[in-house]
Amino acid sequence: MRDAGREATHPDLYGELASVGPYGVEVGHALITMVEPHPGYERAYHRWYEDDHFIAGAMAMPWMYAGRRWVATRDLQLLRYPSDSAVAQPVAAGCYITVYWMTSGRYEEHMRWTVGINKRLNRDGRVFQQRTHVFTAFQDHEATVYRDGAAGPRDFHALDHPYAGLVVEVIDAESTEQRAELLEWLRSRHLPKRVAGSPVAMVTVFRPTPLPGDRMTYVKQVEGVDTRLTLLWFLEVDPRECWEEYFTGLDAAVGEAGLGRVELVAPFIPTVPGTDKYVDRLR
Repeated sequence: MRDAGREATHPDLYGELASVGPYGVEVGHALITMVEPHPGYERAYHRWYEDDHFIAGAMAMPWMYAGRRWVATRDLQLLRYPSDSAVAQPVAAGCYITVYWMTSGRYEEHMRWTVGINKRLNRDGRVFQQRTHVFTAFQDHEATVYRDGAAGPRDFHALDHPYAGLVVEVIDAESTEQRAELLEWLRSRHLPKRVAGSPVAMVTVFRPTPLPGDRMTYVKQVEGVDTRLTLLWFLEVDPRECWEEYFTGLDAAVGEAGLGRVELVAPFIPTVPGTDKYVDRLR
């Protein structure tokens, strides 16, 4: 019996596509997607995403070369701030987040594939509807700040290295020009001081890009394309162990610099693939 859809493929195209264009290993782009399963559907969502969508809807696609899922149990959700977040309302919404790395220079090709495969998944009844996208955006990489300089894992290793925690920070500037100032301040002054001597191995900084017009209707258009930055703090310890010392007051630091407003600071821990660990600790 032939595989479904086999007759419609064009094997020669794969060799042609692989022979041209960029294929470096650096982090060029990211997909960052924070989702809230509807009450009562937590386990069903988790199993669908892990057993099907993480692979068929992401990792099996061209130019998406690394991915990792993270979860915020209820106690981690309650650490988030600010309470009047423009990203998550309520601020505790979005108990799962998945981060993917994409090859630099391959964003457009990947987007055409992802739109096509998600249309197919919808037609085939392989999309879980009992969920809300709280913060989902493709993003371009702007900078990485390392605690240990050239030693240790690089940013392209970050989703494979067994980091114990992730903190997601979203900052909105007032203008495109101010965002450029904010990025320079983060890269050269603020982040190097914050990570020095800390359990933070690295911080990656991204800016969001607009979704295509033919995106899935359940994913809202990206906000803050011209003014927002997303920071991913990769931790060597559980965020609860270092929250008070290293992650309180991030909003005050940005505010004092006069370069924007922190709209979200949210800690996560990694899921354990193949298990339902933490599903019963979300509410």
